[in-house]
Amino acid sequence: MSSSLQHITLKTLKITGIIVASTLLLLFLIPMLFPGTIAAEVKKIANERLDTKLDFSKSRLSFFTHFPSLTVSLDNLSMTGSAPFSNDTLLKAEQVAFGINLKKLLFDDEVKIYKLYVSKAYINIMVNQKGEANYNIYVAPKDKKNKDTTEEGTAIRLERIDFEDCHIKYNDRSAKVLVDAKGFNYVGRGNLSEDIFDLSTAAKIDTVDFYYGRTAYLRKKEVHADLITRINTHALSFILRKNELHINKLPLRFTGLFTILKEGYKINIKAASDNTTLKDLFSVLPPEYSGWLEDTQMSGRSDLLFTFKGDYNVSKKQKPDLAFNMKIKDGSINYKNAVVPLTHLEMNLNAIMPSLDLEKLMVNLRTLRFKVGNKDHFSAFLQSKGFSEMNVNARIKGMLDLATIDKSLGLNTMELKGILKTDLEANGLFSASQKLFPKTKGGVSLQNGWLKTDSYPNPITNITFVANILNKKGTFKDLILAVAPASFIFEGNPVYARLALTDFSDLTYNAKVKGELNVGKIYKVFAQKGMDVKGWAKADFSLRGKQSYATNGQYDQLDNRGTLELKNIKATSELFPKSFYIKQGNFRFQNEKMWWDKCYAYYGKSDFDIDGYLLNTINYFLESKGTLSGNFNVKSKLIDVDEFMALKKGENNDQNLAIEYSKEDNPKMSGVVLIPKNLNVALNTVVEKVAYNGLLLKSISGKTGITKGQFFMQNTTFNIIDCAVAIDATYKDESPTMANFDLYFRANDFSVEKAYKEIPMFKKMVSVADKAKGIITIDYKIKGDLNGNMSPIYGSLKGDGVINLEDVQIKGLKLFDKISTATGQKGLDNPDLKGIEIKSSIDNNLIHIQPFTFRVATFRPTIKGTTSFDGLLDLRMRLGLPPFGIIGIPIVITGTHQNPKIKVLSKTGKKIDDAIYDEKNNKVIKREKVSGA
Repeated sequence: MSSSLQHITLKTLKITGIIVASTLLLLFLIPMLFPGTIAAEVKKIANERLDTKLDFSKSRLSFFTHFPSLTVSLDNLSMTGSAPFSNDTLLKAEQVAFGINLKKLLFDDEVKIYKLYVSKAYINIMVNQKGEANYNIYVAPKDKKNKDTTEEGTAIRLERIDFEDCHIKYNDRSAKVLVDAKGFNYVGRGNLSEDIFDLSTAAKIDTVDFYYGRTAYLRKKEVHADLITRINTHALSFILRKNELHINKLPLRFTGLFTILKEGYKINIKAASDNTTLKDLFSVLPPEYSGWLEDTQMSGRSDLLFTFKGDYNVSKKQKPDLAFNMKIKDGSINYKNAVVPLTHLEMNLNAIMPSLDLEKLMVNLRTLRFKVGNKDHFSAFLQSKGFSEMNVNARIKGMLDLATIDKSLGLNTMELKGILKTDLEANGLFSASQKLFPKTKGGVSLQNGWLKTDSYPNPITNITFVANILNKKGTFKDLILAVAPASFIFEGNPVYARLALTDFSDLTYNAKVKGELNVGKIYKVFAQKGMDVKGWAKADFSLRGKQSYATNGQYDQLDNRGTLELKNIKATSELFPKSFYIKQGNFRFQNEKMWWDKCYAYYGKSDFDIDGYLLNTINYFLESKGTLSGNFNVKSKLIDVDEFMALKKGENNDQNLAIEYSKEDNPKMSGVVLIPKNLNVALNTVVEKVAYNGLLLKSISGKTGITKGQFFMQNTTFNIIDCAVAIDATYKDESPTMANFDLYFRANDFSVEKAYKEIPMFKKMVSVADKAKGIITIDYKIKGDLNGNMSPIYGSLKGDGVINLEDVQIKGLKLFDKISTATGQKGLDNPDLKGIEIKSSIDNNLIHIQPFTFRVATFRPTIKGTTSFDGLLDLRMRLGLPPFGIIGIPIVITGTHQNPKIKVLSKTGKKIDDAIYDEKNNKVIKREKVSGA
């Protein structure tokens, strides 16, 4: 190598080394030169643009976190949502990083954020039933607010958005939609600094779940997306230009528009999957069907079209229109090379729900048909409009050998046999309010039926039924339904049933049921995870009559007779968190009454021995809004009220939406006791013990019951802290976390010391009793609300009554100590109170005490005024001096029970300020100032 070439090479390497070293040095130095400026600007932007609680463990500035971008990284960041979700998490991330524009930083000394990186985050988007969302944390710049006169909000401008391994949950209760996406990876690129720009997106989701109304439509589905979206930052509007998704193997193309408004959104979305294979369509089935798909041969093509169009605004009662169309052509399904496959599968389904209103739902099943071999066939046609009032035009016809169907479809979880025939036509209006029913003719029959599932080794055999329905004129009066015969055999026990129903405007019924059944074993045939049913039932009864016979009191026209026996039955209800166990239940039907002769039941630790009757039981089951009436005698050794609270963790997983939402919102609450709305039942009770909220009531007897959604107690007596108490009360739940009560109670020979130690409400109402001993009598009326832990909300209480101090001693009370010191009068610090009547009333967290006079030593004090549940005082006292109390010293007492303030020779007190109450936590948040008194 020549010396000149060598020189050039060395010089080049030297220059390159200097450049590399300088670059590396700058990469380390620049973050050190601007840390304060950048940190201050990030905080400034957060304070100006975000209305939220923002926390993070540490921050750092570096080129190497997301090389080559200069980024500010915030570790362990958490962010709360906007009102009313200000205490709930909106974002919790292992790291959030903001890319800084280096040119602006070096030459203009200006911090411009143009990239966003979010790593390992939990993003929790919530919308309540009123349509209020937790993501409205962005505060638009002031200059934008003045210029923008539209309803649309404003977006933050970025050039790159990057989400890595995130968990995103979208829970919209107003729309009853839940989306749960895990392993969410997203990269969005575009010239986001422009007002209108195209965003190119690559996204991958490991698993996504989609629920509507708590029903799963997608579960654990993998999603890949390649999207180009045009975004208008002024309007926060998204135009979907090129958007291709794959849900498992099913391709979907999205086009349309989505704009976020201040109170909702505007949407016009179309998703389509054209001419895809039937197997790709079935790939979106739940994950438990993946094995079945691998073993099944399919052919045929499918088309899908989904549209969602309109404005969503809860306050204006606006909701978009939802439409769905699915077509299947030339389909066939053959499981494991079955001898006879299912072929000629055709389907054409349209469904439209204008304004997401179920009452406007329109369904058009133009075609559904298939064949199995040469003989078996099935076809269906359905057109409907409406829901509670529905126009129907339908035709179903088919003859199927269930054993052949079982083999061709590969129904792995069950085995079927029998010949099923159906031929049914219906045309007309269904309306319960107008007593209209479509003109109908046809029936369904099953002969030599056989059912076995994987959950239980033995089958249900000899299943036979013939059901026919006829309605010639389209009214309830002309409707005829007959099921005869119907029978099956299970575990060697035959069960027979016969049913005939006519004239549904005044239902005439004739039914007979006979047989024995092991409920636990037959339940295992249809077992569901998380539930368990056990027990045995024997029935031999017949029911015959008209609905009007019971409602009009023509009981002699009824012919209801027979018996029903239950043993060791476990049952659940959506109103209660635990299961009811019926150890034994002997029931007999006698015309209008269903008698309970020997019934022993348990619920948690609670036990019940019941006898009595239910009235008009048949009507209750026949009417959609029927009320069940009855009269019972109930004996029990223990009833634990706490176990009935609606949000308690229990065995029942089938709670209604109100309870589920309340559990999510109030994880630390046990809930209130929910009362059935359709019972009118009186109970004559004799209970040894009742446990409630830390209290133990003994020897309870009296009349209780449920009527119009209220629980009541009349002339009920019980023993608490060795004192006899009489009570009249009503209780009604308003929600799973709120209830109200109204009670009147009388108590004689009540121990002040025991009451203070064992009864929380007494401790709050009579806080001075911590220094007292003796006996009192109480006669009081009080009403108010209960919170989600079944504790009284003190700010809601209202009432009045009398407390008689029969023989009470008070020692060491700071109030009397300070009065004695302030007045210089000895003997006031340990008063003995006998025969004193104190009248008071309760309102808005305050107890108002009427004047009462008592003797202490040679003095005659008179006290009146106000005290609060949180211990504040505003009392007036006249200290009557001996010999007869004619001359008195005016005294004002303010402060608290723990720190009373005494003013002698004063009549001017300090009115207790109005309380602002936190009902959820049952405490005073603050007090609004009021004028003095």
